[in-house]
Parts: sequence; structure tokens; C-alpha cells
Amino acid sequence: MKIGVAGSVGLDHLMTFSGKFTDSFVAGSLEKVSLSFLVDSLDVRRGGCAANICYGMGVLGLNPVLIAAVGKDWADYEAWLSRHGVDTSHALVSKDLYTAHFMVTTDDDLNQIASFFPGAMSEARNIELGPIMDKTGRFDMVVISPDDPEAMLHHSDVCRNEAIAFAADPSQQMARMSGEEIKLLIDGASYLFLNEYELALAMQKTGWSDAQILEHVKVRVVTLGSKGAKVESASGEFVQVGVPQEKSKTDPTGVGDSFRSGFIAGLAWGLSHERCAQLGSLIATYVIETMGTQEYRFTSQEFLARFQGAYGPDAAAEIAPHLNF
Repeated sequence: MKIGVAGSVGLDHLMTFSGKFTDSFVAGSLEKVSLSFLVDSLDVRRGGCAANICYGMGVLGLNPVLIAAVGKDWADYEAWLSRHGVDTSHALVSKDLYTAHFMVTTDDDLNQIASFFPGAMSEARNIELGPIMDKTGRFDMVVISPDDPEAMLHHSDVCRNEAIAFAADPSQQMARMSGEEIKLLIDGASYLFLNEYELALAMQKTGWSDAQILEHVKVRVVTLGSKGAKVESASGEFVQVGVPQEKSKTDPTGVGDSFRSGFIAGLAWGLSHERCAQLGSLIATYVIETMGTQEYRFTSQEFLARFQGAYGPDAAAEIAPHLNF
């Protein structure tokens, strides 16, 4: 299964704050907020939604095609992703701009305050899927993750016109996009990925009800934080899975991206939606246990043992033939 993953590539600046953000908010004064938080640590790591998704798929043994605009400082990051199974040969390298930067501070309750500077990502609107497929072959699926909004809408339009299955993943760009843009992005998607908050925001911005959003896509996948994830469709499918017990809660950055990588890997392997969601949940658990979105490590034996511990021997037996990394 040939999968293209469109979206952001960036450097993550991860900071931790000992305390709770909410302790600094004053009720009745939120319309004028001026706050500064003294952080305890700063880690700079590789990130970006498309890169995170590709990395997760790569470590599971797939070879996703990265579709992204990257900066002139791309060489080191490219070598890293290539070494972990990602086809980076079709990235658009900016002549003038640097790779995007994501800055996030996490408090003791794992709440986050973040900012994103797009940098070279703003050139993603110049990427065309056609010339890429002329070289790689037709995609079986294109994952449209957070990116320059114009690029996201263009990719979804191309996929509809060319009858290419696509997964819509607006996540962080949901706040920036208008209701009409969100409608254009998700309409006709084979899969729509959201968390609970993003689903509520999509309903608010589009004016569509929960049921109407479901009617515009084939399958909707909603992540539920510590409660796992649910998969549902307008035809009546409903699956909910829990999450494996984490060894620590180190940093939540990239958890959603990693869930998507595991889920899509399961689709590529022809597994059921239940197994796909379980795969995504286990990868997400690895991420929350580590600082950085691409720092987790496991062998196929370790992964299988942990999967069996969380979901049972029958579930593990179904994924075992695919764990050849």
C-alpha cells in the first residue's frame, strides 16, 4: 500500500512548567491576559505532524512518502527520516526559509500552551501531488495532516478529483481554518481524525451536527486521551479501544501524530479498525513516555509482548506477522 503523508516538518522546542497554568488565570479578567511562566527545562527535538506520522510508520516497517515543504536547514533531518524508512526524496526544499518551529510549554497536568512559526511550511501550497505520483506511482491513500491551509485544501481537492482515498487530519489547524474551509477539507474523506475538543470545534465552526460530520466521511476516528479512541461511521460501525498502561507521563507532544501512524500502518496491513486503533494507542503510549516525538525505541518482540499484555493473545497473533522490523 503506497501512502503519502502531507503536512508539517518542524523543530519542537519543548518546555516544562512546574505548576498549573490554571492557577495563574483570573476569573473575569481573561479578556486581557499577560502571563509569563518560568520553565524548568528546554529540549529541542525533531517534530512536525507529517514527519512524526512518517517516522512512526517507518519504524513499523513501512515506507511512507513525505509530502512537505522544508527549510534550507533540512539536510540533517532528512538523513534522520531516511534512516528510519521514510521516502524524503519529494520534499520541497525552500531556497530562503528555515524549517518550521513549534514552541510548547507543558504544565504538571499535561496542559499545553503552544505557538507555531510556519517558516518554509508556507511554501507547501506550491506542492502538486501529480508530479510526485508520476515518479512514485499512484497513492493508495494520502494523509492530509496540519500544514499550510491552502495546501491542505488543494490536496483534498486533488484526491477527490482523482478518486484517491484520503485521511483528513486538521488538528492544530482547526483553530485557524474557517468553517467553510473545514467543510471543504473533510468532505469525502475516507478517514477523519480528531480529538474530542477538535470535534466540538468542528461542529461549532461548520454548523454541522455530530451526525452531519459523520455523514460527510466514511470513517471518523476520535481520540479520547486516557480513555483511548473510538472509530465510528454513519453506517453504524462503532469500535472503542482503551490505552495500554503507560510507564510514565513524560510529555504528551506528538501523541496524536503517533496514534495516526499506528492506525494507518494497520490499514496498510489490512487489519480491522479495532486492531488499527490498538496499534495507534500503543505507539501513542510510547510517545507519552519519552521526551520528544521521535525518540521512542522498541524491538518487534518488545512491541508484540506489550501489545499482547494490553489487548490479549488473539489480538497479538493478528499483528505478529507484520512486525518484521
